[in-house]
Amino acid sequence: MEKPQAVRIGNRHVGPGHPVFVIAEVGINHNGNIGIAKELIDAAVRAGCDAIKFQKRTVPVIYGEQELAAPREVHPQVLKEAIERGVLPADAVERLTESNFENATNGDLKYALELTESEYREIDRYCRERGIMWFASPWDEASVDFLEKFNLPAYKIASPSLTDDALLRYIRSKRRPIILSTGMADLPMIRHAVEVLGTEDLVLLHCTSVYPTQKTEAGDHGLSLLNLRGIEALRQEFGIPVGFSSHDTGIQPSYASAVLGGAAIEKHLTLWRGMWGSDHAASVEPGDLERLIKMVRSLTLVLGDGDIKFYPEEVPTAKKLRRKWGAWKPPTVA
Repeated sequence: MEKPQAVRIGNRHVGPGHPVFVIAEVGINHNGNIGIAKELIDAAVRAGCDAIKFQKRTVPVIYGEQELAAPREVHPQVLKEAIERGVLPADAVERLTESNFENATNGDLKYALELTESEYREIDRYCRERGIMWFASPWDEASVDFLEKFNLPAYKIASPSLTDDALLRYIRSKRRPIILSTGMADLPMIRHAVEVLGTEDLVLLHCTSVYPTQKTEAGDHGLSLLNLRGIEALRQEFGIPVGFSSHDTGIQPSYASAVLGGAAIEKHLTLWRGMWGSDHAASVEPGDLERLIKMVRSLTLVLGDGDIKFYPEEVPTAKKLRRKWGAWKPPTVA
């Protein structure tokens, strides 16, 4: 099979012959706080990331009434800031203030974690100032329309949306490059999604939506479920660039994905894994992300060209250690 054609995203190319495209996945790790979002952008820039990614949902579209009404423990500071930002419904504000923030629901958290248009405009401005591109995963059509205001270099489609044909078609209609995660899907499901999207300007991210910190029934830590050989399987199947979206808590699997020829790495980023929130514990801190990127950036030098040769730099050592250094001559080829 011929090498996949690289996909241009912003001022970068993703695919064979180009540096690994590294995405810092912020998602909801900003906790609804624009200040934390900016700190995460700074951390991604310092680490050497190519892009930073957020999520966008229209809460009443994505979640049903029963799910939104379910009780949930939410950090009071997150709720207080959400009230100040004006993102909670009026009845939720009344309920929370009357109960001293002890009567929170899942819906309160979902609304609190959604950034406003003015906040996204500040993110857009700040990313331009810091010289890093950003994009997001829209979970519904209204969120696509929202993000279209920012002329993003690409769309990311999250694994849960892989089976949403209507959303896939709507995102594709915007004629932007697409990065698609393949978690929670078998090969026939992925084939169908690729058929809906088409392969033009498409990058796949091999992904297993299981956190390795969760023990399986077999008693292991889930690392085998990462199945990194799936990167090559997807590349052979579709002939397009394939990378790795990491849900593990370390950096070794992501580095291994680059060794295996992965074109991109998406890694969850947090300021501190002990922060309050559902995704922080499964993310990496800035120092680990920086170490990962340094390893990945040096990979081209480490891998070399595969040509077995006697390097000039080896001559002094050979002269010192070989008993018959001067007597050996290469055989004559007939």
